[in-house]
Formats: sequence, structure tokens, C-alpha cells
Amino acid sequence: MTIHIEIETAPDEDVQRLIDEGLDIFNTERAGPDNAEDLWVIARGSDGSVCGGLKGRTYYGWLFIDWLWVSPSARGHGTGRHLMTKAEDAARGRGCLGAYVDTFSFQAPDFYRRNGYEEFGRIDGLPPGHACIWLKKTF
Repeated sequence: MTIHIEIETAPDEDVQRLIDEGLDIFNTERAGPDNAEDLWVIARGSDGSVCGGLKGRTYYGWLFIDWLWVSPSARGHGTGRHLMTKAEDAARGRGCLGAYVDTFSFQAPDFYRRNGYEEFGRIDGLPPGHACIWLKKTF
């Protein structure tokens, strides 16, 4: 069999689905179902405007925090901590053992540490002059 390998910037949906489903089948055969479920926690002001949010995903018994954002006007009022608490409570409700996140050194590693997270990995120089840091918290 001859195999040709190409770079594609926008493979069609059928190709994406084939690769995604193939990996899902492989993982499920070895680790069981991932029970993946998105988790959104939104902070709104009294006027209903969004002033922060957390997007995560629970799977294999852990919460991964994709991102956490708090508007400048809502910072310093505990909004981030409250978003984290709600997300962690929801993750516990889903049977999760803990949570993990990656953040840049110029973003929020100290915030996560103050909230009980410990560093377990880093890549210095990602992005240049900074570091990408992974932190986790076991419930």
C-alpha cells in the first residue's frame, strides 16, 4: 500500500469526523467511555451583561478548564473565585476527582495557586519570554 501524507488547512467534515470517531473508538476500547460533557459558568451584572465566564469540559473523571475570563470592571471582586467554585462544585456533582488547567505565566498562575491548584508541568519559552504552566487540584 502506498500512503501519501499531505498538509491540509481545511479538511472536509467527513474527514474530520472519520479521524475524530476513530480516535474515540480507540480510546473507549482502552479506557472506557469518557462521559465528556461541556461545562459553562457565566457571570452577569445586575443589568444582565456578561462580565465573566468559565468554559470547561468534564471527561474521564476530571474537569479541564479551557478558559476563564473576567472583565476588567469585575476583577478584584471575587468573580473569578466564584466562577471556579461553581465549576468545581458542578464537576464534583458529575463525579470528578479533580480539575486541571493550563495558563501562561503572564495570565493567572498565582490565581489558580491561591485557589488550591499546584503546578505539575511547564514549558518555558511558550510564548517567547514566558511559560505555559499546567496546574491541577484534587478534590
